[in-house]
Amino acid sequence: MEVLDRKYLFRYYGPEEYPSKVAEFERLFAEKMGRKHALGVNSCTSALICGLIACGVGPGDEVIVPAYTFFASAAAVVAARAIPVIAEVDASLTLDPDDFRRKISPRTKAVIPVHMRGTPCRMDEIMEIAREHDLVVVEDVAQAMGGSYKGKMLGGFGQCGAYSLQYHKIITAGEGGVVTTDDDLLYDRVQAYHDTAACWRPDRFGLPRYEGEVFPGVNYRMSELTGALAIVQLGRLDGLLARMRSHKARIKSAIDDIKGLEFRKLNDPEGDTAICLIFYLPTDEITNRFVEALQAEGVAAGGIYNAGVPDWHIYAHWKHIMDKVTATPEGCPYTCAFYKGPEIEYSPDMCPKTLDLLGRSVHIDIPPQMTVEDCDMIAEGIRKVASALL
Repeated sequence: MEVLDRKYLFRYYGPEEYPSKVAEFERLFAEKMGRKHALGVNSCTSALICGLIACGVGPGDEVIVPAYTFFASAAAVVAARAIPVIAEVDASLTLDPDDFRRKISPRTKAVIPVHMRGTPCRMDEIMEIAREHDLVVVEDVAQAMGGSYKGKMLGGFGQCGAYSLQYHKIITAGEGGVVTTDDDLLYDRVQAYHDTAACWRPDRFGLPRYEGEVFPGVNYRMSELTGALAIVQLGRLDGLLARMRSHKARIKSAIDDIKGLEFRKLNDPEGDTAICLIFYLPTDEITNRFVEALQAEGVAAGGIYNAGVPDWHIYAHWKHIMDKVTATPEGCPYTCAFYKGPEIEYSPDMCPKTLDLLGRSVHIDIPPQMTVEDCDMIAEGIRKVASALL
C-alpha cells in the first residue's frame, strides 16, 4: 500500500522522490544469495536473456542447455541470436556433465545449467569443464531459489544467475525475475540491456563513461509494485523451504524400504529445495499404472513424460526448436552468416537417456502448506500401490 499511497510506481522517478522498493529488494536479494549485485527484471526469461547478452553471447555462438527444462531456457538463447544445443540429463534430472562435455564444439560460448525441480546440478564438474573450455556459465535458478550446492547458494557459481518470481515458483510476486552477478562490468551490461531508456545511469543522457557502456537494449524493468511484493516474499523464503524439506523427509523415510522404487538422485541433499518428490520405477508402463493407482488413492501424482501429452519442460515437445521456427522468414540464428558450423539438427529422440528417465518418473509436488497428515496419506498411498504393482 505504501507504493500506491506514494504514487511511486516506477523505480527511477515519480511525482515525488522516495526510496525505490525495487532497489531495496535488489539489495536484500544480493545479500541473501551471496552476490555483489542483483537486478530486478520482469521475468526469469528476461533475466536469462540479459545474462547471456551481458556475457557477450550472440550471432555465431552455441549455448548448451539441458533436455529437461522449461522451453524458456532455450528460447532465451534464440533471443540472444545464438543457437541452443541440447544435452542429456542424468539421474538427478539436471545437466549431465559428461554429455555437456561431449556437446562442446569450437562454436560453444556458454552453458545454462538448470537446477531443475528444485535440486542442484553437479556444479563442481560443470564449472571445471566450463573453465577448461573458457565458457560462460549462466545458471537458471527459476525452480530452485534458496537452494545450494556444497554450501554455496545456487546462482552463485556462474558469471550470472537467473531467478524467477512467477506465480508457480517458491516465492512469487505474480511475475518477475532477478539477475545476479559479482562482476561490475556485467552488472552495467545487464542494466544497459534491461533498460534501453538508460534510467539506471547516474546521468542517463551523459556521454559513455567507457567504450560499450551504452547500447540499444529493451525494457525488462521491474515495477515498484513487484519490488514491494518481492521484499515480503523474500522474507518468507527460509520458512517455506524448511517446511517443504520437513515434509519431503517425512514421506521419504516412510517409503525408503520399498523394493523397485528408486529415488531421484540428489547431488546435494542438504541443498535440495524439496519442492517435489520424484522416484523412478522399472518401466514406463509400470509408471503409468502406478500413477493412475496413486490418483485413485487421492494422491496428486503424475508422470513426467508422455509422448502424446505436450509439456514444454521436455525438449521433445519444443516444436519451435525442433522445427527451428523463427520470428522472421530469414531463419536467424540458424541461418546466420556468422555461424560457421554444420547445420544444426534436432529430433524428438535425440536425448534417449533423458526420455527414459522422465518416462519412468513419478512426480509428487510438496507444497509448504501440506500437513503432517497429508504427508502420511501420501506415504500410505505409495506403499499400498507398491504392494500391488511392484
